[in-house]
Amino acid sequence: MNIPFHKPYISPRALEYIKDVIERGKLSGDGPVGHEVEAELKRRYGIRHLLLTTSCTHAMEIGMMLLDLKPEDEVILPSFTFVSTANAILRAGGKPVFCEIDDSTCTIDVNDLERRVTKKTRAIVPVHYAGVAAEMDGILEIARPRHILVAEDAAQGVNAKYKGKFLGTIGDLGAFSFHDTKNFVMGEGGAFITNDENLARRAEIVREKGTNRANFLRGEVDKYTWVDVGSSYVQSDVLAAILKSQLEMIDEIQEKRRQIHEWYIEGLADLAKREQLRLPVIPSWCESNYHIFYILLRSEQERNAMLKYLKEAGIGSTFHYVSLHSSPFAQRVLGLKGLRLPVTERVSGTLLRLPIYPQLGKTEIDYVVGHVHNFFK
Repeated sequence: MNIPFHKPYISPRALEYIKDVIERGKLSGDGPVGHEVEAELKRRYGIRHLLLTTSCTHAMEIGMMLLDLKPEDEVILPSFTFVSTANAILRAGGKPVFCEIDDSTCTIDVNDLERRVTKKTRAIVPVHYAGVAAEMDGILEIARPRHILVAEDAAQGVNAKYKGKFLGTIGDLGAFSFHDTKNFVMGEGGAFITNDENLARRAEIVREKGTNRANFLRGEVDKYTWVDVGSSYVQSDVLAAILKSQLEMIDEIQEKRRQIHEWYIEGLADLAKREQLRLPVIPSWCESNYHIFYILLRSEQERNAMLKYLKEAGIGSTFHYVSLHSSPFAQRVLGLKGLRLPVTERVSGTLLRLPIYPQLGKTEIDYVVGHVHNFFK
């Protein structure tokens, strides 16, 4: 049997909606389909302002540009995240400060976060890992009295919740991903999110090359011109059409992922009980979107051996983030050779991701589970 690590789920009406965009003759961004998708996302998630972007990376870059960071300004983020989270800070002129993650959820450790806050801290970036929320109440309790902005990296958190609130909508701003590897896709794409009117208005300008084109299209000015720094982050209507077809099936897609997650939990529970591996934890206050299913092995050597074993059995599996503080760039350019984050380093070295996507059935999951069991025999 051959089971790839990932397959994007393509909705049945995707081609129909793409054809419709082509026939309308408006393929670029800010077209009718893009606006329709933005309206649906705002309605579904109770967001006042949402702008489709060319990637979640670009949505994060917009958010950091809004802060007008100076070289001494600090932005705290977990080291266990994708490089885009840190790049957005650096590209906006600020200084990333890496903190530890919680051992059970792989999200930001609130206690370590508080220790790293200084008078130079301008923002905190919680990263919601695997569809499981960071502990947002604790983060906001740290940020609000100090007037620190909270920018949620909800790349993996679309349609997941923290205490009944959708991820990405809880802080001052947020970013979604609809990349090919995510639960709900448009190929390449993301969204910038905020409920703050002032942030939203400036985000429109940054997204449109630094021009006030959005004001012009609303009839608020008689012509548009260059008014601020910006870039080209507007998403094509062609890709928006794919996302439109996905949103029609969002509950069905998520339910299939939940079922696969439960099959894994049931099938691997005995190995966890014998402490041969650890299973992911979903706290009671979190409603996951089941983006990633991972296991934690006892050592990096054991993790790497299992990767090799599963590959030979035709099962796609992979590690995840190499902790950013230990990366060549951070060591060489940011001068972080002395920084140690033991939990992050342990998780980075022992985490292994298993296939999870809607096309998988019980037979495939049993095959994967069986080989994980056989590895320990």
